Amino acid sequence: MSFKSKLLGTALLGGMMAASLVAANPASAQTAEFKTKQAGDFVIRARGIAMVPDEDTYDDTIGTGEGKLNNDVVPEVDFSYFVTDNIALELIAATTQHDLDWSNPSLDAGSVRLLPPTLTLQYHFMPESRWSPYVGAGINYTFFYDSKPGQFGSVKYDDGFGYAFQAGFDYAISGPWSVNLDVKKIFLDTDVNIDNGSNTSKAHLDPWVFGVGVGYRF
Repeated sequence: MSFKSKLLGTALLGGMMAASLVAANPASAQTAEFKTKQAGDFVIRARGIAMVPDEDTYDDTIGTGEGKLNNDVVPEVDFSYFVTDNIALELIAATTQHDLDWSNPSLDAGSVRLLPPTLTLQYHFMPESRWSPYVGAGINYTFFYDSKPGQFGSVKYDDGFGYAFQAGFDYAISGPWSVNLDVKKIFLDTDVNIDNGSNTSKAHLDPWVFGVGVGYRF
C-alpha cells in the first residue's frame, strides 16, 4: 500500500471515529455537555499518525551517495496528565518501519524500525472551551531496531536523544470524549554504521509527525 493510500486511510479512519462519536449522542455536538480540561485529569488517546522523515543522509564512502528514509503511517497511543488546568505532560508510544534507499549510486540499503517515545510539556489555551488549542515542547529518545542490511553486509543505527515541538487542538464532543489533531516536529540525528562499522554516515532524520484521533478523559 502506498504512503498516500495509508495517509488517506488514516484521515478517513479518524473522521469515521469522530463521526461515530457524534452520531452516538442524541444531542448536537455543539450543545452536548462536555468535560472541561482540569488539573488532575488523565487523558488517553488513540491516533493514526503519519511519520514523514526529512533527513539528508550522506555516505562518505560510496561516491557522494545520499540516502532517503521513506514515510510510514501507523496507529499510536498517547497519555496525558494535567498538572494544572492549562499545563499537561504527554507521552506518546508508537513504532514505525522505514525503507532506506541510496542514490548516486543506486542501492537497496534495507530497512529499519523506529520506536520514538516522546515526552512533551504542553500549554493548553482555553481549557474551559469546547475548542482548546495547545503548544508543547519536549524530549525524544529513539530506538532503532530490526534493521535489514539490503545490499550492504550490515547496517546499524545508533539510538539517541532528540527534541520535539508540537501544536494541536482538542475538540470536545460529549462527556469525556474529544477529537484531536496534532502535529509534531522531532529533531533527531543518528550515525549509520555500514559493514560492521567500517563506514559511517550521519543521518538527519528530523521527522514531521501528523496525527488525528480520539481521546477519553478520566
